Amino acid sequence: MFGIIRPCKHRLSERLQTSWVAHLCGLCLALRDDHGQLARTATNYDGLIISVLVEAQAAREDSSWRRTAGPCPLRGMRTASVAKGEGARLAAAVSLALASVKIRDHVEDRDGVFARRPVAVGARAVTRRWDRQSAGSASTVGFDTGVLLEAASRQGELERSLRPGGSVLLVTEPTETATSAAFAHTAVIAGRPGNAAPLAEAGRLFGRLAHLLDAAEDQAADAASGAWNPLTATGTDRAEAERLCRDAVHGIRLALREVELTDRALVHVLLAHETERAVERVFGARHAADCRTAGGAAGGAADGAAGGAVGSAAGEHPHHAPPHQAPPGQDPGQAPIPPWVPQGPGFTPPGEKPPRPRNLLAGCAVWALMACTCQLLCCDHNDPFSRQRRQGFCQRHDCCDCCDSCDPGCGDCCNCCNCCDGCDCCDGCDCGCDCG
Repeated sequence: MFGIIRPCKHRLSERLQTSWVAHLCGLCLALRDDHGQLARTATNYDGLIISVLVEAQAAREDSSWRRTAGPCPLRGMRTASVAKGEGARLAAAVSLALASVKIRDHVEDRDGVFARRPVAVGARAVTRRWDRQSAGSASTVGFDTGVLLEAASRQGELERSLRPGGSVLLVTEPTETATSAAFAHTAVIAGRPGNAAPLAEAGRLFGRLAHLLDAAEDQAADAASGAWNPLTATGTDRAEAERLCRDAVHGIRLALREVELTDRALVHVLLAHETERAVERVFGARHAADCRTAGGAAGGAADGAAGGAVGSAAGEHPHHAPPHQAPPGQDPGQAPIPPWVPQGPGFTPPGEKPPRPRNLLAGCAVWALMACTCQLLCCDHNDPFSRQRRQGFCQRHDCCDCCDSCDPGCGDCCNCCNCCDGCDCCDGCDCGCDCG
């Protein structure tokens, strides 16, 4: 999986989480059905936005955009309603073309294993086949992937001709053009030609955002390896790159206001909020820094008024004291006084016996069974050895930590769970918050 849109399940309502998985599985199955099993490796988070946009513009009573898929190990061997039809096929064609371009870039840059000649030869063969396959499947829905491949070829020419001090937006132009064309074509498929212009603008800015975030994220690694990086080559500092990214996010929100959608909830979350999250992942959250500072002062003042608590001078909150410390108001050197009981990760609730762990042989057997069915990756499960409840890796990965590490003095958990806080584009969305 690759892409800048990585929604955390804690920021999605149950309905939107189900819809997100439906489009993700629909993209994967469309790649398999149209291009074979190997093509499923091209599944990426950004590509499924194409499928989301097509369905969001369609009539809600039209059920032709979904089908029931059979059991899959990545869903814990459960069936699911998944996206299908022209939206999923267009998303698959675009994802395959993007994956082909990405592999070709790795081959040209001789990155990692692609520096080995046999691997490079095999990768080039795969990219040629994927180029043909993506063009064929895209033509069935009226889209020409030539604009994507042409943009990729111009990318190399622009990078070679770029001089120090040039505008970094010259480098992002091919990506902007490609994503703009893909976004605009969703309006054609959905029968909403009036949406083509604003979606083209949203796609152009999304392409700029994706390119800049990728460059900023890889800048340190590129400098260490001597690889070409657009920010370094043009002398663009990170502050300017962040400004361009935040301007792109704001422009996407403005463009979405002009798009006529039947159901805008998931589109709103992915393109209006998750793009902002992507910027914060790379550059840091401005709000979080401000709220931690203000929260520390507020927390210290509140603790002082109440008689003081451990750590109030540093802005700490007594609720977040480590479990092994004495309870608030008690001398740290004094033994804990019942009924205070340490709580937190690693402590068993009072009155409950800890689960009996399995021995090594039984644990290995259960681990092998769970690994073969992908339960360790994608499902909440009991640890095969300790029997403790665990989250699947897919659900932990790129999660927002949802208030585990923020300072409660800020009042809104560092904007983690209230996703529409301070957003001027929210209009009755269903993103799992109370913004209404």
